[in-house]
Amino acid sequence: MRLDLTPYRRSTIGFDRLFDLLETNARAASAENYPPFNLERLADDRYRITLAVAGFSRDEIEITAQQNLLLVTGKKDEKPSATFVHVGIANRSFERRFELADFVFVEDARLNDGLLVIDLVREVPEAMKPKQIAIKTGAPLAAVENRTDSGSEAQAA
Repeated sequence: MRLDLTPYRRSTIGFDRLFDLLETNARAASAENYPPFNLERLADDRYRITLAVAGFSRDEIEITAQQNLLLVTGKKDEKPSATFVHVGIANRSFERRFELADFVFVEDARLNDGLLVIDLVREVPEAMKPKQIAIKTGAPLAAVENRTDSGSEAQAA
């Protein structure tokens, strides 16, 4: 599937990162889907990623959080320690990327019963949160300052 966002890129400003993200995800959707995973929204500001990583130990999995990117990699030794008659459990190395929104951070990561659970939380800084602005009465400060400056110049003359 080819996603062409060129018409939208021409008529919008500042959305380059969003368009790049959409195009990258469209290409990745046709790529391999290993290991399988679930994405959950636990609350307005809490999320959970659960990856099925059967056969991997804690030492074979690495989680790296960067700005707007969560990278989960699993590295398996390519040489099996046993001689298998049939291998039905996928046991290969992987790399899984998750694009994160601004202010989304990894809160916790746990491996239990072949499931890697990563809890994420969105923590918007106080300065970025919406705030109510009190409405005052009277002339704006700029108008009051201008009147004061004009009045002092008149007195000086």
